[in-house]
Amino acid sequence: MEVTESLPIQGRPTLRLLITARSSSFVSTFFPVDNRVESAIDTGTLLPQRMVFHRREGKRKNDFDVTFHHAKGTATAIKDGVADTLPVPPGTQDAISCLYYLRSLPALQPGSSVTMNVHHDKKNYRLEVRVEAVETLKGPWGEVETLRVLAIMPFQGIFLNEGNLRVWLTNDARRVPVMMKAKVIIGSIVARLVDGAGMPAGR
Repeated sequence: MEVTESLPIQGRPTLRLLITARSSSFVSTFFPVDNRVESAIDTGTLLPQRMVFHRREGKRKNDFDVTFHHAKGTATAIKDGVADTLPVPPGTQDAISCLYYLRSLPALQPGSSVTMNVHHDKKNYRLEVRVEAVETLKGPWGEVETLRVLAIMPFQGIFLNEGNLRVWLTNDARRVPVMMKAKVIIGSIVARLVDGAGMPAGR
């Protein structure tokens, strides 16, 4: 997972969110994975402007390219070469911008829940996110107090997930994602932060 500066879109400053996932050489012998998701979001509103999604998992292949027109309440979605302009609700997020939007919310605490609109694969979904508990985790970045968050997944997102997704965010103003877990077709996947938890507040 990476965040970098991006070129302005329609005169507005943007950030580039990038997630890549590749299987190890051992796993690739029977179930190769090579996924790449890129989203450009408005730095002021945190709304996605464009998402490009390439999925390669086993024999499954998907390519999405979605451009959001929030002022018009529409999105132009291209899937496997076929384009459609579809209505989207106000404040709609994409499959990865929703995580960064969640991190910006100030009132996350155990027992709270948030519902947001997400557009994915030419469909609109209501994504519910529940804050389950405060939990202390250890990693290469030390020991941190985190919020364990459960995303009730109504769609298959970055991976061909077989259920819900759990994310552990640092319990501070930065809400750094330090771990994620999800069940997938051949078992489960765990992603852990390797660097970045020590960045100054506000980054």
